Amino acid sequence: MAPTPFLQTLAAEVARMQAAHPEREGELARASALILHGLVVPSPTDPATGQVLSSDAQTTYTVNGTCSCQAGQHGKGCKHLQAWKLYQYVVGKLAAQEPQASAPSSQASGETSHGPDASTALPEAPASVNCHLTIAGRQVQLTLRDSDEGRLLQRLAAVLAQYPAPQPPAPTQGQPSPQQHNAAAMHRPVTGFCPVHNVAMQEQHKNGRTWWSHRTADGWCKGR
Repeated sequence: MAPTPFLQTLAAEVARMQAAHPEREGELARASALILHGLVVPSPTDPATGQVLSSDAQTTYTVNGTCSCQAGQHGKGCKHLQAWKLYQYVVGKLAAQEPQASAPSSQASGETSHGPDASTALPEAPASVNCHLTIAGRQVQLTLRDSDEGRLLQRLAAVLAQYPAPQPPAPTQGQPSPQQHNAAAMHRPVTGFCPVHNVAMQEQHKNGRTWWSHRTADGWCKGR
């Protein structure tokens, strides 16, 4: 598979920066690796905010000027913040390289482009998955991308664990759940007839209670 323009630009810019700043070679390599593994994406609700998944796919860090990781909370630079800055830089460079030849004719005719903003475009990835979630009471669609299917599934499992499916309301006190109600109905005998012995039963009354039963050689049977 040929590399996409995003990946080509990323590789070229990282190589140029490492040559110009040898002291940042390791820092740039770590940031680039996070992007290449599909662990850096814009927030689905705010493209200016980045979401960077940890290397073990267990934690998602929010990046927007600062990072929500432990180092970021103490005012220190971290690879998550550097990866998001590098991602934004490459996306911006690609947007600046877009051809502008058709712009005057479109403006002269009064037409405006309604295509996706290049600043929010995501790089292509060999593996991707879409899922619908309920976040803050709103239905949203989240797209995850990665270069490895196994890691992608781990990331998906972490997201689903963070936003579990809504559960049905619990029954009020004294009211049986649907499962209990169905189980009771399965064991309830037919009124006036014993399904165990296939005989008619007699209605019994005592202390304000009413039930159906019949006498057997072993005693009284209530049809259960």
